[in-house]
Amino acid sequence: MGLQCGAVAPLRFACQPNCTRCCEVKGYVYLTEDDLVRAAKFVNMTPAAFETKYVIRYRHLLRFRKPRAGQCHFLQNGGCSIHPVKPAQCRLYPFWPELVENSIAWIGEEHECPGIGKGDLVQIGTACEIASEMKRAYPSMYPQPGSPK
Repeated sequence: MGLQCGAVAPLRFACQPNCTRCCEVKGYVYLTEDDLVRAAKFVNMTPAAFETKYVIRYRHLLRFRKPRAGQCHFLQNGGCSIHPVKPAQCRLYPFWPELVENSIAWIGEEHECPGIGKGDLVQIGTACEIASEMKRAYPSMYPQPGSPK
């Protein structure tokens, strides 16, 4: 049985100026179909051409290909070159369900994200609403109870 949102006290978070630490964390950047279309348009490519060059498609997931050096093709000159259309995973960080629903995980993420613990108070209801957007964007990563896997 998974944790229910609301298990964590109100949170503080504010992106820190010139910080790209979240972009440099080892792992993959997943995309929704809408993310792919928006990013392709932003860089003046067709979705098919963008997918061929930058995306790996699995049965239930899309993810960016990793460049040889670095984590993301779009992390350039100390920032995200597609920031206005960045994928939901990037836009919603650090309000991912696995962090919002677990206070130990949230606190542990401080070593990756210097914005955690800083800034204005974020009410748990707001954090949970953001986390639920992550669940809607990536249903295969966050299966609902009773849903087929």
